[in-house]
Amino acid sequence: MDIFAALENVAQTPQNPLVLFDQWLSEAEKTEPNDPNAMGLATVDARGRPSLRIVLLKGYDERGFVFYTNRESRKGGDLAAHAVAALCLHWKSLKRQVRIEGTVVPVSDAESDDYYASRPLGSRIGAWASQQSRPLESRSALTARVEAVERRFADNPDIPRPPHWGGYRVIPQSIEFWHDGESRLHTRVLYEKTADGWARHMLYP
Repeated sequence: MDIFAALENVAQTPQNPLVLFDQWLSEAEKTEPNDPNAMGLATVDARGRPSLRIVLLKGYDERGFVFYTNRESRKGGDLAAHAVAALCLHWKSLKRQVRIEGTVVPVSDAESDDYYASRPLGSRIGAWASQQSRPLESRSALTARVEAVERRFADNPDIPRPPHWGGYRVIPQSIEFWHDGESRLHTRVLYEKTADGWARHMLYP
């Protein structure tokens, strides 16, 4: 049952936002045609300019929400300058979204190694070949870099993780759940991290 369909107050919501997030993501996995774990990732560069792109959520638990990327990319540079980020998952078929804001830390080398090893071969090769976010003179130049990586690791099926590639964990300070309502009278519940756990509030739409 969707508790947000007739939510009267926050007492009807779980005390831990991950309980609700897990429920919503599980439902999205059944209804969304592509990438229910896709999320907007907003960062800020050294000059205070925002940047937004879509990445994939690859794990979450009480420690935070994890995604992986080339750490020499634009987003990697932003996070080196300001270790904060905002995430947004939007599930159009369910008329829901979740917004997450918090600080960011790199995941451990062991976590990055484990995830990298689970990727398809082509994706592992691509992580070595792509100079993410840097100018590319032609598509053939990228193809040549891919072929060079393939030759380099032709005798090594266990391609190691590139040193510049790894994961980040967004440690949430706030998590907002949004459910579409008639006449734009949406239901919004904000969880804010406190020393004692999570504080919950309903917000005007």
